[in-house]
Amino acid sequence: MKTISKNKSHGGVQGVYSHASSATKTEMTFSVFVPEGEGPFPVLWFLSGLTCTHANVTEKGEFRAACAEHGIILIAPDTSPRGDDVANDEDYDMGQGAGFYVDATKAPWAEHFQMKTYIEDELPQLIKSEFSQADMSRQGITGHSMGGHGALTIGLRNPQIFRSISAFSPIVSPMNCPWGHKALLGYLGEDRTAWADYDACELIKSGARPEALLIEQGLDDNFLTEQLKPELLEEACAGTGIELIVNRRAGYDHSYYFISTFMADHVAWHAARLK
Repeated sequence: MKTISKNKSHGGVQGVYSHASSATKTEMTFSVFVPEGEGPFPVLWFLSGLTCTHANVTEKGEFRAACAEHGIILIAPDTSPRGDDVANDEDYDMGQGAGFYVDATKAPWAEHFQMKTYIEDELPQLIKSEFSQADMSRQGITGHSMGGHGALTIGLRNPQIFRSISAFSPIVSPMNCPWGHKALLGYLGEDRTAWADYDACELIKSGARPEALLIEQGLDDNFLTEQLKPELLEEACAGTGIELIVNRRAGYDHSYYFISTFMADHVAWHAARLK
C-alpha cells in the first residue's frame, strides 16, 4: 500500500492510499478517515456513484466531524478500475467510473471490472492488515446513486459482515431502469438470472432480511422517476418485517449538497447499530 496524502482533520487523519489490486489487475485508489485514538473503531464504507472517484465524498461529503464524534472509520473506494489499458465507453454510464459493483463476465470488461470481489474481499483484507484501529467485526455500508445500489446489494448479500445498510438516492432496482439495464447487459450478458444478484429488490424477494434499511431521497432529484424508483424497494419490503425508512426530502436534488446535508444523520444511525 502506498500513501498518497495524509491530513489531520477533526483530531483524526484523512488519508488517501493506493495499491496494486489482484482483483482488477490495476492500481486502485481509496481514502480512509481514522478518528483520533487507538480504537478499535467500527468501519463505515461509502460507495460513490457514476463518474465519481474516492475524491468526491472525501472532499464534499462533510462526514469527518460526525465520524470523529461517534468514533467511526470511513472508507471510500473508487468506483471502477482505471488506466490506459482498461476498457472504457464513450458514455458516462458504462466503463471507467461506472463499475456498478459487479464482477463482469463479458468481454471486454471481464479482465478488469471485478468490483464485487474488490469491495467484498480484497479491499477489506487490505484494511484489516494495514489499519490496526479498524474493527472489522463491526461494519456498515452506505453509498450514493450507483453506489447506493452497491451498498444495498453488497450489504444484503453479506449480512454476516454488514450490520447496517443505508443509501442516498440509490438505484434500488437496476433490472428496472435504463442505467442498470445497460450496465447489467453489458457486464453480464443477456441471462437475466445472473442480474438478480445485483438487484436489491430481487435479493429481498429472494429472502434477504436486514433488520433495517435507511434511504435518503431528494424530491427534486432529476433521476428520481426514471432511474431511482424508491417505491420499488418499498414494494419489495412490504410484509417482510424489514424496518425500511425512506426519507423523502423536499427541494433536494442528486448532488453532494444533498448528501452533505444528511451525512451526519447517517453516520449517527450506523454508529448506533455498530456499537
